[in-house]
Amino acid sequence: MERERLSGRLGFILLSAGCAIGVGNVWKFPWMAGSNGGGAFVLLYFIFLILLGLPVMVMEFSLGRGAQASPVSLYQKLEKPGQKWHIHGYGTLVANLLLVMFYTSVTGWILYYFVSFLRGSMTGITDKQSAALFDSMQASPSVTVGFMAVVVVLGFLILSFGLQNGVERVTKYMMIALLVLMIVLAVNSFTLPGAKEGLEFYLKPELSEFSGKMVVAAMNQAFFTLSLGIGSMAIFGSYIGKERSLLGESVNIMVLDTFVAVVAGLIIFPACFTFDVKVEAGPRLLFEAMAKVFNNMNGGRWWGSLFFLFMFFAAMSTIIAVFQNILASVRELFPWSRIKACLVCAVSVLLLSIPCALGFNLWSGVHPFTSGSTIMDLEDFFVSNCFLPLGSLCYVLFCVSKKGWGFENFLAEANQGKGMKLKRWMKPYLTYVLPAAIFVIFLMGILNFEFSDGFTILKWFKGLF
Repeated sequence: MERERLSGRLGFILLSAGCAIGVGNVWKFPWMAGSNGGGAFVLLYFIFLILLGLPVMVMEFSLGRGAQASPVSLYQKLEKPGQKWHIHGYGTLVANLLLVMFYTSVTGWILYYFVSFLRGSMTGITDKQSAALFDSMQASPSVTVGFMAVVVVLGFLILSFGLQNGVERVTKYMMIALLVLMIVLAVNSFTLPGAKEGLEFYLKPELSEFSGKMVVAAMNQAFFTLSLGIGSMAIFGSYIGKERSLLGESVNIMVLDTFVAVVAGLIIFPACFTFDVKVEAGPRLLFEAMAKVFNNMNGGRWWGSLFFLFMFFAAMSTIIAVFQNILASVRELFPWSRIKACLVCAVSVLLLSIPCALGFNLWSGVHPFTSGSTIMDLEDFFVSNCFLPLGSLCYVLFCVSKKGWGFENFLAEANQGKGMKLKRWMKPYLTYVLPAAIFVIFLMGILNFEFSDGFTILKWFKGLF
């Protein structure tokens, strides 16, 4: 089967950025910042993005381009005979499926809010009614499953047209529209009465807010927002030529990704302080805050429609990219046509996504961890706390170890072409410090995770002494 190609550098940057930019930026980043001290969290996030996220992204791109294969089979192309690195390749397929099992539901919520604002049913109501909208949406199985199904069908329908004509073309337009909409909405937020207080909370680090929990949250978010460790970047590396070095391309993508995450906060936090929405509201922050904002402003119906349209573009850019990853892996495992593979994958993803969609209504009694946890929390735990850090660790060790691909092979691939280059003096950091830091992320994430009400492994361990 002849390998598909992207049309050029712009397509690669926008498609890779589209994979990174998504629910992790515009939904999870603001509520994580709000729940973890605002500016202090943002500062740590920036630091970990550069020190940890960037080098892992370069490694993923290098592996994909070097192997010219999907994440599920790239190890077979690069590992030495008898080695077992390829087991992680199959793990990446599992991780991508786990990710979309809850990502599709969140994207469905966004689509529901967009349609509701466009119809005018989200405006002209009381603040109490506005705040209750999120709960009423989640309580309806027909809404959560129905809009999730639309997202799945739309995603694989786009993929059925091919890499260039479907995935690349649609993502290019969505990304450009997303960036324009974000700037317009951010400027509008700056005019709100609570803009000054909101921006101070968001952008001014307070030393008193720093904590071990915040450090873990910032590190995990750096990996989640870039979709690292599960092959999401490796797949697009396999579709590009060797004209440009990969450090420079990774920097471009990271800048776009960070821009969207930061601007999402610039839109949301002024609104929170203007309309008295708790910044620590968690996953519901974006929906509650912005629905309240648009319900209390002139032209709120149209501003709300624009905002959730931008949100939908951001989420769908990731959905399409991860679906492409799943599709490419499945087609390398089975000799199916693109259309047949799209149909099989669409049905599989739809069925796998149903538990999360029902976890807020019919199956709301299922609490995997704390009394308030849901099926989504279980899926997010495996992705964010396990697959992302451990997958990143596998990629790093494979790239720097003599028992893997090896540092020299990685360096040669990463530096091939024009642009910024990795330096040889970085080898000690990439070989020893980076994998150690990633392992600490994984370990701290497990030790500090609240598996049941008030119980963490770290608290239990301290209680023994």
